[in-house]
Amino acid sequence: MLVFAAGALAFAVTSAIIVTAGHFLISFVPISWITLAGGTIMIGYAVWSFMTTEEESEIERVERRLSATASKGNASVFLSAVGLLMILDLGGDATEVLTILFVARFQDAILVFIAAVIALVAATAVETAIGNRLSRILSTNRIRVFSVAVFLIIGTAAILSVLLHV
Repeated sequence: MLVFAAGALAFAVTSAIIVTAGHFLISFVPISWITLAGGTIMIGYAVWSFMTTEEESEIERVERRLSATASKGNASVFLSAVGLLMILDLGGDATEVLTILFVARFQDAILVFIAAVIALVAATAVETAIGNRLSRILSTNRIRVFSVAVFLIIGTAAILSVLLHV
């Protein structure tokens, strides 16, 4: 429950930062350029993810750091989890690009913020509930291939939406 609460708080804060950045970005850059760039970044992220294989994933590093602080008490674990998850969210995945794409597409920062927080908190709830049990069912490689496919689909859809004026 502590890790879930930390994840929820971290994702709310990072979503606010990302949506604010996206809101200001669409004020200065044409939305079609943002969408094309976002789609290209998503495809690039998919290719990069497919080409690289890390021995230890970022999540495993976070889990190791959290385990090391677990003996320090709940407040320390909570604050460590919030900080680490914020750093990972802001610097390590494609949710930022997707969030900015949604801000550009719908031009409603508050709606996108609420949707992003709900989506990330729901994902945190599912991830917390499932925990490491998923790794018993699916290999890390299959999870990676699935995520690559999702990024390719999203990136391609974003680019096609601009090219086809959808």
